[in-house]
Amino acid sequence: MTSKTTITSPRDSQIKPTLSTIDAGALIVGMVVGVGIFETPALVAANTANSQIAIMAWILGGIVSLLGALCYAELATTYPHAGGTYYYLQRAFGPRLAFLFAWSRMTVIQTGSIALLTFVFGDYASQLWRLGEYSSAIYACMAIALLTVVNILGIYQGKFTQNLLTLAKIMGILLVIGVGLFIATTPAAPVTSNPNQTTTFGLAMVFVLLTYGGWNEAAYLSAEVRNAQKNMVSVLLGSILAITLIYLLMNWAYLHGLGLAGMAKTQAPAAELMRRGFGETGAKFVSFLIAVSAFGAANATVFTGARSNYALGQDFQIFAWLGRWSRNQTPTNALIVQGIIAILLVGFGAFTRNGFKAMVDYTAPVFWLFFLLSGIALFILRDREPRQVRPFRVPLYPIIPLLFCTTCAYLLYSSVNYTGIGGSLGLGILIVGIPFLFLEQYW
Repeated sequence: MTSKTTITSPRDSQIKPTLSTIDAGALIVGMVVGVGIFETPALVAANTANSQIAIMAWILGGIVSLLGALCYAELATTYPHAGGTYYYLQRAFGPRLAFLFAWSRMTVIQTGSIALLTFVFGDYASQLWRLGEYSSAIYACMAIALLTVVNILGIYQGKFTQNLLTLAKIMGILLVIGVGLFIATTPAAPVTSNPNQTTTFGLAMVFVLLTYGGWNEAAYLSAEVRNAQKNMVSVLLGSILAITLIYLLMNWAYLHGLGLAGMAKTQAPAAELMRRGFGETGAKFVSFLIAVSAFGAANATVFTGARSNYALGQDFQIFAWLGRWSRNQTPTNALIVQGIIAILLVGFGAFTRNGFKAMVDYTAPVFWLFFLLSGIALFILRDREPRQVRPFRVPLYPIIPLLFCTTCAYLLYSSVNYTGIGGSLGLGILIVGIPFLFLEQYW
């Protein structure tokens, strides 16, 4: 292959351990607790038979996330590299698989995430001002177009703005928990079963683990944690436990205020809960907070996604046109392509009538495939490079990595088996990358 990709030694990295245990834990919680918790509980409720199973799914999601975070912590501390998963796959399997991962980020994972986040924005913006039958999709397309233009122009989002967006998310979470547990006690709330719904626990876990997603990005911090070999377990245990507690409280609030059947019937459970507690004024207020938070998260995803597409252009000649920096100090071509793909995905989501779920279906099989390969990479690199210095080692090796890989395989099976046309489309787009891989050899 004639790609320009090179594997640099982790010893070349200038990363310095400057983060305390509390610093790293707070960053992990901040990255993982996003806007998914305002949407996915309704989908989990629709796929679980009763409240007890729904809560158990969220507890299990925390356990699975911890297993995976421990595996990623070893990879990140042993091979500190800005490429993250791309680098681990490249080192373990070679540049061809790394290319397919980068291709999938551009066409499935990252762009699907942008569409997913903007659908959350659209669902809650529609609670404020509905734009007709396809209101959520219209809002999502407008958000993608606006954020793409903003990033092309190079407009800088300051720390103050980002702090306000984070504050909006925290306020939304606290309001929903408080209203659900102490105010919204309606006659419908005690409903604990879902008698009219065909349930699928595997699909419920796909939605749960999507909401826990982000710890794989957070594990990259392990290279910057002071005394990582000693402190990483504390960081990961503490942050995952905190995240699990937040998610359990949110779901307890939803169940208490709406009941399982009530959760399953709405696309905006937080707004519905606030509506029961404070009427339309409460619903509109929390919808505004969540819409703002989702818009901010989408902006961050647009920013980072364009950078990974730029890196794809830097590493592979066939996509060299993506690896160009404009006069505004932005990867303009990468942003435009990303925006077009994301808007096309919004159109697909609108066609399926539930855009958020459609994007979960679209991204899940590809996401879990590469997660599984990342877990396998840990075994390969342990065997191939036994003398490599590993500041942090997965405890109880190989049991924990095996459990993680088994879970990934199960979630891959569930996402392929239950996601229907959305999952098939995502895998199909991944396969479309193979001809480009072979063209790269002769470019």
